[in-house]
Amino acid sequence: MLDEDQVRAYAEADFDAPHSHFMELLSARCNDLPPTGRALDLGCGSGDISRRFAAQFPGWRIDGIDGSLTMLAAARAMTPDDAQIQYIETYLPTLLTGQYDMIFSNSLLHHLDDPAGLWSTIRSGANQGCRVFIMDLFRPPDRKTAEVFVKQYAGDEPAVLQNDFLHSLLAAYEEAEIVEQLRSAGLPLCVEVVSDRHIIAWGGIG
Repeated sequence: MLDEDQVRAYAEADFDAPHSHFMELLSARCNDLPPTGRALDLGCGSGDISRRFAAQFPGWRIDGIDGSLTMLAAARAMTPDDAQIQYIETYLPTLLTGQYDMIFSNSLLHHLDDPAGLWSTIRSGANQGCRVFIMDLFRPPDRKTAEVFVKQYAGDEPAVLQNDFLHSLLAAYEEAEIVEQLRSAGLPLCVEVVSDRHIIAWGGIG
């Protein structure tokens, strides 16, 4: 996401409900996190979930990575200088060195033409016993349902966000496709539908 108006719309949008839901689910599914560790936020965007994770787990250091310098600039502008977060520009797939104890991501998978890039990055970045929590949209049965979701959940947002949400729903993967992606990647993660439009893949690896 490189367009400044688009980035500004995302940075200023009210994502409190879905992002709070993300953290609630992460905390419930990964309830054995130690008091300190290193976490990786894949596709961190404007950094809201990185900041929420940092606030909930103050002993952790977080790397937020994204491919958009414009989005990362917004993230840095909204993050206190003394926060335990650093933001890094990179594209997936990227080869990491097994340095993370927690890897999470929100709404990145559907942006990827080749989802293997996400799963291979996770595998390369995971320490022994790393916890993983990935949340994304899943594709509705038809365009009409997607349009209903846009009206229901983003009807008060700017047109650019409504348009992006519609195309995100239509580009998202089905549950069976995600299960197959994980099987091909050799990642033993659980797949769970958690709302009428959200799905998670979670568990321990390494």
